[in-house]
Amino acid sequence: MAWLSSPAHARWLETEADRTFEFGRNAVVPTGFGWLSNQGVVRGDMPTQLWITARMIHVYSLASLLGRPGAGVLADHGIEALTRHFWDQTNDGWYSSVNEDGPVERDKPGYAHFFVLLGAASASAAGRPEAHKLLDRAIEVIERYYWSESEQMCRELWNETFTETEAYRGGNVNMHAVEAFLVVADVTGDHKWLDRALTIAQRIIHGVARNNSYRVVEHFDESWTPLFDYNSENRAHRFRAYGGTPGHWTEWSRLLISLKDSLRARGMEAPDWLVEDAAGLFDAAVRDAWEPDGKRGFVYTVGWDGQPIVRERIRWVVVEAMGGAAALYRETGDQKYDQWYERFWDYARTYLMDMEGGSWHQELDPDNRPTQEVWDGKPDIYHLMHCLLVPRLPLAPAMAPALAAGLLDSVL
Repeated sequence: MAWLSSPAHARWLETEADRTFEFGRNAVVPTGFGWLSNQGVVRGDMPTQLWITARMIHVYSLASLLGRPGAGVLADHGIEALTRHFWDQTNDGWYSSVNEDGPVERDKPGYAHFFVLLGAASASAAGRPEAHKLLDRAIEVIERYYWSESEQMCRELWNETFTETEAYRGGNVNMHAVEAFLVVADVTGDHKWLDRALTIAQRIIHGVARNNSYRVVEHFDESWTPLFDYNSENRAHRFRAYGGTPGHWTEWSRLLISLKDSLRARGMEAPDWLVEDAAGLFDAAVRDAWEPDGKRGFVYTVGWDGQPIVRERIRWVVVEAMGGAAALYRETGDQKYDQWYERFWDYARTYLMDMEGGSWHQELDPDNRPTQEVWDGKPDIYHLMHCLLVPRLPLAPAMAPALAAGLLDSVL
C-alpha cells in the first residue's frame, strides 16, 4: 500500500504532530511566542518576532481543530499578543519585533504581515473568540498597504509610518500571500483572493520560473524585472538567499494544486498549467537539489546553472518536499510521488527528528550533523504542519477550514 493512502501512516503522523505541538508550548512568553533554542528553551537574547507569533496562532488553531486540550488557549494568547504588544496604534500595522518594554524593530515587513493574515484566518476557521476582529484588521492592512492594485502583486516592506516602501519585490512574500489568500477565500467566501493568488502564481511561476528551467526567481525590482545577482555577497540569507531556493519550488507545487482545487470548487476556471507547473517545480527541485553532492538530503540553495551553493540541509526544505509530493500524488495518482514521499520521510527520521531535544533539528551540515550556519535554534513549528497534516487532508479547502469541515483523513 502507498504510504499516502495508509491509515497506519496517518496514525504515525498524528503521534508526531502531538510531539511537535507539545514542543511548541515551550515558546510561550508574555509578548507572544519566543524563539526556541536547540534545547527547546526560549532564547533571552532574541526579541519576540511577529512572524513566529503569527505562525504559532495558525499552528495552534490547527491543533485546536484537532481537539488538543489547551491549543485554543495558545492561539488566543497569540491573538492577544498581536493586539496588545505588536499593533501600532498610531500608524497601523504590526511591528517586526517587540519585548516587554515595547517595539524593538519598528519596520513593517510584508512577510510577517501575511502570516498575521494566515493566523487570523485559521483562527477564524477554528472559531477563536477574537479571531474575526484580527482578521478584519489584517485584511484592511493588507488591502491598504501590501496589495498593489496597479502591479497586481504584493509589496515587500514599509517603514514604521507607512510613508516609504522598499523598491525590492520578493517572490517569498508573494508565495506566502498566496498561502494566506487561499485560507481567507475559504473563510470569507470572497473570490477576489483566489483571483489575486492566480495572478501572483501566473507571474512568478508560469511567466518566469517556467521559462527558467523551473528555477524560481526570488528577487525582483519594483518593475518586476528579475534580479539574478541579488545577495550574491550574502548567499546564505535566511529569507533572501542568493540564487534558487528549491524548498520554495516544492512549496509552490503544493500551493498551485491547492489553488487549482479551490478555483474549481467555486466553479471558477483553473488553467491546466497549474498542475503542469506544479509537476515541473517538483521535478526541478529533486533534479537540482536532492543529493547533488553525493550526500543525503536537499541542499539549501542552488545557482542558476543548478549547481549547489549553500549545501547545508535545512529542515523546512525536505518538509515542503513532502507536502509537494503528497499534493502531486493526490492530483495524479503517480506512484513516483509516493516513493519520493517515503524517501523524504526515511531521511527525516534518520537525521532530522530530534528525539532527545525535541522537535526537529533546524539545520544539518552536508554530512547531516547538526549545525547553525544559517539558522540557530528551533524557532517555530509552522513548516512541520505541511508534512504532518497536508498528507491527511484534501488540498481544498485549506488546512484549517478543512479540519473545521471534518475532512481529516477523508483522502485516504
